[in-house]
Amino acid sequence: MDARSELHHYNPYRVFSRTEWANLRQDTPMTLDAAEISALSSMHDRLDLTEVEEIYLPMSRLLSIHVAALQQLYFAQRRFLGIVERKMPFIIGVAGAVAVGKSTTARVLQALLARWSPRPSVDLVTTDGFLYPNAVLERAGLMQKKGFPESYDLPALLGFLSDIKSGRRKVKAPIYSHLTYDIVPNKFTVVDRPDILIVEGVNVLQTGRLPRDGQAVPVVSDFFDFSVYLDADEPVLRDWYVKRFLALRDTAFHDPRSYFHRYAVLSDEEATATAIAIWERTNLANLEDNILPTRPRATLILKKGADHVVESVALRRL
Repeated sequence: MDARSELHHYNPYRVFSRTEWANLRQDTPMTLDAAEISALSSMHDRLDLTEVEEIYLPMSRLLSIHVAALQQLYFAQRRFLGIVERKMPFIIGVAGAVAVGKSTTARVLQALLARWSPRPSVDLVTTDGFLYPNAVLERAGLMQKKGFPESYDLPALLGFLSDIKSGRRKVKAPIYSHLTYDIVPNKFTVVDRPDILIVEGVNVLQTGRLPRDGQAVPVVSDFFDFSVYLDADEPVLRDWYVKRFLALRDTAFHDPRSYFHRYAVLSDEEATATAIAIWERTNLANLEDNILPTRPRATLILKKGADHVVESVALRRL
């Protein structure tokens, strides 16, 4: 038989229905109440007790296995090398398109993992803080490509992750304001040797071109120990984006400080047309060219339906 034919049928993932995945929770305890779960949800992203029980608690159980196994390997290797033991954080990447629910997933994971025994420290950083400031993007003609790989200060992001992975104390990450749509000058969040770090962003699984000379070229995902990709069909994502845009038009856009304040006066029809235009010009192009191609690199893929509920889970085979 042609080896290429066999490879074509090989699936590197084990795919679970929602019911099959929920059964893997076993005795993992629920540590969040309904009020806490509601507070973790982003705008228009459905999240309830059932979703946490059936999707996120099995994830928590799986992650606990990965963390324990990696810690054993880490300490064994350091003993082999004769290196003084030093704390190494477990880093989880959360990727997916705009409006898919990355922030909700990242916050739920942070809340659940922080309540493991014996209460590990769990930090969360978004890669928005590593976007170039708007002034830089404007000079480079990249404002229409904000969120594309080239709009990020990749050396700064890689330096941040390298410092975290090496166990350095009090590493700074820039802060991004979704209100002003820009980096907040001279403001930082400090990450101080957490047990677990969650890194959320649209392009965190992005690769780079392989160099012809064989030199090492680091990418963000090199620092990940586990990664999650939030997936949904493109028409569904577009609908979620439009609904979120309309909701923001009625809320945050009314703030005079908002970068999108000019959209606050749009009618429903005008706002919908504007949101679709932005989606097709920027977000769809980024999805097709940069985000979706990285999906097969994730450890775990959560596939959502139009109601925001996870319908299936794909786990990469070991």
